[in-house]
Amino acid sequence: MFNFPEQFIYKISEFIDIGVDWFLSNMRGLFDIIRLIILNIFDGTEIALSAVPWWVYLIALFITGWRLYSIKTGIALSIMLFAIGMFGLWEMMIYTLVIVVISVVVSIIIGLPIGIFMAKSKRLEKILKPILDAMQTMPSFVYLIPAVMLFGLGKVPAVFATTIYAIPPLIRLTYLGITNVNKEVVEAGLSFGSTPMQMLVKIELPQAVSTIMTGVNQTTMMAMSMVVIASMIGADGIGAEVLIAIRRLEVGRGIQAGLAIVFLAIILDRVMQGIVKKFEGSV
Repeated sequence: MFNFPEQFIYKISEFIDIGVDWFLSNMRGLFDIIRLIILNIFDGTEIALSAVPWWVYLIALFITGWRLYSIKTGIALSIMLFAIGMFGLWEMMIYTLVIVVISVVVSIIIGLPIGIFMAKSKRLEKILKPILDAMQTMPSFVYLIPAVMLFGLGKVPAVFATTIYAIPPLIRLTYLGITNVNKEVVEAGLSFGSTPMQMLVKIELPQAVSTIMTGVNQTTMMAMSMVVIASMIGADGIGAEVLIAIRRLEVGRGIQAGLAIVFLAIILDRVMQGIVKKFEGSV
C-alpha cells in the first residue's frame, strides 16, 4: 500500500547499457592506444624508481625532511620508510608510488589549465562547478566501473580511476588561487599594459602558487587513498596486500600493510606540505 507505485517506475539502466555498448564498439581502438601509452609510461616509471637503491631513498628523504623541517623530522620520515622495507613491502610500495606519481602528474597537466580557464570564464565556471561537486561527493568505488569498462583489469584502469578521482581538488584550488589574487595587483599590471598572458604568468600564477601547491598536496592524498581501493580491479601494490588480508582474515598481515600505507601517506603529506610552505615563504 505504501510502496512506490509501479506505473511510475522507469528504469534507464537498459538504455545506458545500450549506449555504453555502442560507445565501446566504436571507440575501442582509441582506448587501446590510451591503454598502451599508460602501460608504457607505467612500466618505464616503475623501472626508473626500482633502479634507485633503497638506501638512496632513505638518505634523500632524510635530507628533504631536514631541509624542509628539522633533523628530527628527517629521521622520523626515514624510519617510516625503512619500516615499510622491513615489513617486506618495498617492491609493493614502489608499485603504489608509481600509480600515485603518474596520477598526480597527469592531474597537474590536465587540472591546472582547466582551473585557469575556469577562473577566466564565468560560463565554464557555471558548467564545471556542479560537475566537480558531483565528482567529489560520488563514492570512490563508482570510479572503478568506467575504468574496468574501458581498460579491463590491472594497472592501467588503476591509474585511470585514481587520476579521475584525484583531479577535482587541484582544479578547484587552482581556480580559487587565481580568483583570489589581489585585485590591486591585477589593476597595477593592467595599468602598465600587460597582456593577458603576461598577467597570468608574471602576476596571477606567482600569487596563486601556494594555493595551487596545496591543491597538488590534496590531489596526492586523494590518489593515495584511491590506490588502495584500486586493488579491487587487479592493481598490485600495498592495497592488494590489504585486500588479500581481508579475504583470508589475516589480521597481522592487514595491520602491517595498513601501517605501510599510513607511513607512505604521512611521508608524502609531510614532503608536500613542506614544499607548500617553501613556496609561501618565497612569494
